[in-house]
Amino acid sequence: QVQLVESGGGLLQSGGSLRLSCTASGSTFTTYDMNWYRQAPGQQRELVAGVNRFGSPNYADSVKGRATISRDNAKNSVYLQMDKLTPEDTAVYYCNVQRTTYPPVAYWGQGTQVTVSS
Repeated sequence: QVQLVESGGGLLQSGGSLRLSCTASGSTFTTYDMNWYRQAPGQQRELVAGVNRFGSPNYADSVKGRATISRDNAKNSVYLQMDKLTPEDTAVYYCNVQRTTYPPVAYWGQGTQVTVSS
């Protein structure tokens, strides 16, 4: 059974930084893409950043230049570092992994709240 456990987040100040961690268990994740999504109140869940199984990252325009996603396959973990936070970054952040081999499947973490005060 695949489980994703997120950590980090909390109440942060505008201009500050966050570092989120997600550790997966229950499978081998070298063939999975690993992602961070977020959902603000009243908004749809959106992709913040992703890193594919080859280690190539991609970022939403809203965080490009101030976010870094990384993965450690030996630890089955994915990390999100984000700087220059603004109140618009306030959301629940979700870890997501997606298997790239057949059959495709995706798993989600329980989410971690990030609140940025102005």
